[in-house]
Amino acid sequence: MSARSTVVLRHVNVDLALHQLRAGEGRALLLLHGLGERTPDEVPRHLAAWPGPVWGLDLTGHGASTSSAGGGYTAEVLMADADHALAHLGEATVLGRGLGAYVALLIAGARPRSVVGAILTDGPGLAGGGPSPHSPSALRPVRSSDGDAPTTPDPYALAELSQDVRPADYATAFVRQAQQFSGLETPIAVAGVVRPPWLSAVADEHGVASVTLPEALRLFADATPTPAP
Repeated sequence: MSARSTVVLRHVNVDLALHQLRAGEGRALLLLHGLGERTPDEVPRHLAAWPGPVWGLDLTGHGASTSSAGGGYTAEVLMADADHALAHLGEATVLGRGLGAYVALLIAGARPRSVVGAILTDGPGLAGGGPSPHSPSALRPVRSSDGDAPTTPDPYALAELSQDVRPADYATAFVRQAQQFSGLETPIAVAGVVRPPWLSAVADEHGVASVTLPEALRLFADATPTPAP
């Protein structure tokens, strides 16, 4: 039986479902799912080594969170979702899968003192629409993060976020923000195989480690940011 509990956070006109998958002491691990997915029902086995509590956020238009009326989905809107979750959790390490990896990068740069490391992994929606509006990526139906039957996310979310433009220089600006202000020598870890253009550029930046997922979890579980000046 799952021990998951859920907190509903009101954010503008959307109810966000923030799920606690495992209680514990210390810094939280916040999971951000891929495009068309939702938070798993329990902590995935490959994340069981994380020493603290584990939470997962259903992004707007996904899982148990409500939808944005009429669309208007962008990665920045989802970054605001993550920011709202961090306001509830406090300091956290963020692990993003697919679309969630891009959102994790954005929030790491936007809230460098709240995000103690961002881990970027493969999953649906990782590429987005490519570096320009003329290179959309095809989207196939996807399964939920825990491998159960396909979910039914907001169709606007699937259509708009699968064509979300991700210029490399925009992505690397968030890396540099995290590098400058996080207090961590290595604030970003890339723990996947697929390298769309934005992620290739990110992986080449100073302060980004290309490592395995277990290595990334150990890196940030032990991380202690230097105090803010």
